[in-house]
Amino acid sequence: MPTPTKGARLGGSSAHQRHMLANLATALFEHGKITTTEARARRLRPYAERLITFAKRGDLHARRQVLSVVTDKTVVHTLFADIGPSFATRDGGYTRITKVGPRKGDNAALAVIELVREEPDARPRRRRARRAPAATAAPARSGRGSKAAAATATAEPDAPEAEVTDTEAPEAQETEAAVTEAAVTEAAVTEVPAAEADEAEASDAEAQDE
Repeated sequence: MPTPTKGARLGGSSAHQRHMLANLATALFEHGKITTTEARARRLRPYAERLITFAKRGDLHARRQVLSVVTDKTVVHTLFADIGPSFATRDGGYTRITKVGPRKGDNAALAVIELVREEPDARPRRRRARRAPAATAAPARSGRGSKAAAATATAEPDAPEAEVTDTEAPEAQETEAAVTEAAVTEAAVTEVPAAEADEAEASDAEAQDE
């Protein structure tokens, strides 16, 4: 059974408290929910859930352990036949406590403890991603070491710019090559009419000599 708690007991003695919890558990399994004081409901919750765990096992030893607490065989049969199998897919949290306000007369805090009948949500368990270790900044130093570190820090951002210029160099070379080819083509076009003109002058001079 659950570990005894410190503080005042619910009854006058430990035996009274044990019988009181057994009667509350019997009533809970028989009716599905009961109304009692908040202190008794909180003390009954782990006690009843332990008995439900025995019912989920379902073997003979578990049945005998429950019979040592709940003496009503009809309630024990209901616990092992109906209540235990209904919580087969639930790992815990078989009961729920709901506060209902103070009781008339002695103003004691009342609560309703009941069996949870809803199906558990089949949500996959999420694992938290591990964070990368943060880079620790080096402590500032005085003297030449600090100046060298500052020079290194200022020189590091310039590295990407050098890479950009290297990538732009082939484009500039292609542009210069295109301009050179265009100039060569224009020179060839101008040389062809000049050669034709020289041939025409030579033919005119031969005709005059004749």
